[in-house]
Amino acid sequence: MANIKDRRLRIKKGIRKKLEGTSDRPRLSVFRSNKVIYAQIIDDSKGHTLMASSSVELDKKGGVNLTISKSVGKKVAEKALANGIKEIVFDRNGYLYHGNIKALAEGAREGGLKF
Repeated sequence: MANIKDRRLRIKKGIRKKLEGTSDRPRLSVFRSNKVIYAQIIDDSKGHTLMASSSVELDKKGGVNLTISKSVGKKVAEKALANGIKEIVFDRNGYLYHGNIKALAEGAREGGLKF
């Protein structure tokens, strides 16, 4: 039986087959651990990370909760709008669209990003 990490990687590969970030619509990729949540906007055609934000950048110590995730989403949206990016493709990176991932996406939407 495959463990949770292998399952997430298999789901991640399936998602990445369907998604690709371009210069017009870069990809918002999310990574979460038990202590930190990261979000980065990536242009896959050039292979560059355009901007990133995390709970470490916001000086949020300890675990990750919904309010921290939402504030990371708003921060990455603020950076994206400052660089002229309004539309993105959301890559949940194999995680379920639930809890912290959903809160980050809602924060990015509230910040002004469309996806």
